[in-house]
Amino acid sequence: MNNDAKTNMVTESVSNHDNLDKMSVKEILRGINEEDKTVPFAIEQSIPQIEVLIPEIVKRMKAGGRLFYIGAGTSGRLGIVDASECPPTYGVPFDMVIGIIAGGDGAIRKAVEFAEDDPEQAWKDLAEYNISELDTLIGIAASGRTPYVIGGLNKAREAGILTASISCNPGSELSVAAQYPIEVVVGPEFVTGSTRMKAGTAQKLVLNMISTSVMIQLGKVRGNKMVDMQMSNYKLVNRGITMIMNELGISREEAEVLLENHGSVRGAIDSYRSGKGQS
Repeated sequence: MNNDAKTNMVTESVSNHDNLDKMSVKEILRGINEEDKTVPFAIEQSIPQIEVLIPEIVKRMKAGGRLFYIGAGTSGRLGIVDASECPPTYGVPFDMVIGIIAGGDGAIRKAVEFAEDDPEQAWKDLAEYNISELDTLIGIAASGRTPYVIGGLNKAREAGILTASISCNPGSELSVAAQYPIEVVVGPEFVTGSTRMKAGTAQKLVLNMISTSVMIQLGKVRGNKMVDMQMSNYKLVNRGITMIMNELGISREEAEVLLENHGSVRGAIDSYRSGKGQS
């Protein structure tokens, strides 16, 4: 690790709040909320870093590329959550956005000791997916110093793969490894060093921004509607019916038939408008 990375560990800095164990529940909740309010403003400063990355991801995905997230602990879990939500929300294949966590799937629920300390393992994990130059790799690490993530980005960059990072310390080793570093400096945590809090929130919000922007650019949203969402439960089926009703100005019964016949909001709307809605 370079000297700058050692001296800019904002995520490890002492909390703005002390004597937490002597606070009332109300004081604890207000203190956490006070800190959480600062996160969107920190992200606002990073929008230019996110903005330049999106077109590069979209360009590759239009050519058949995939989006990978790698991380350890909370960061890895957040990447997996974002990846797992893309298929039901946007109707994309399950292997179009992929989240990988240090220690394997078992680490999603239970921490795997020292899994994040191996700088070679991430590339081995990625190799199982035959990652290629069409793909994009985003490394997630609040500290910006996780060997698993840094090692994966370095190897990917050597292989000609587009690399980006999300971290919460300025000038970290992870940022140096990435072609498109995103740094959201949220400051000290309410509980000193507990980066599952503000840093985790920041990472989640940035991941939301990236995947949502990419999917919109790929045409997976029409107007403001998830027209390709999977009808995997009654709530989503009802949402789909309502979307069709509102878009076409038809009855619920007609919308139900269209959705049943065509299997998606997009298919139902397009078929109806092309004069084939009753087929």
